[in-house]
Formats: sequence, structure tokens, C-alpha cells
Amino acid sequence: MTTMTLRINQDDSELIKKFAATHDLSLSDFARQAMIEKIEDDYDLAALRQAMAEDNGTRYTLAEIKKALAL
Repeated sequence: MTTMTLRINQDDSELIKKFAATHDLSLSDFARQAMIEKIEDDYDLAALRQAMAEDNGTRYTLAEIKKALAL
């Protein structure tokens, strides 16, 4: 396992510690979760932007989908 060091000011430190404690998380767990969520959000945003760029505007009604799937 790797150790990372984070330099932050005192006010931010207190805020982060209180938030983690309120959610019953260690600082390590909170930091890990927050960083992973940020990365996932960026990937999701990139995928959305790509999907929007590739969207040709075609839309289907629920009835059309049911018919196509023989439901």
C-alpha cells in the first residue's frame, strides 16, 4: 500500500476532519472515496459529451420499442 501526503491549510483540515467524522469515515477512507468519485465523475462527463456529440436526434416511443422487442 502507498502512502500519500496532502498539504492543506488549517481551516480546510478541520473541515475535512469534521466531515469524515460525521460520516464515520477515517481520513484515509474519505480521501480515497472522494478521489475515486472525482475520477469516475470525469469519466462519466467525458462519456456523456461523446454520446451527445454522436447523437443523431433519433428518438423512439415506448410503443415502438415494445414492438421492436415483440413485447
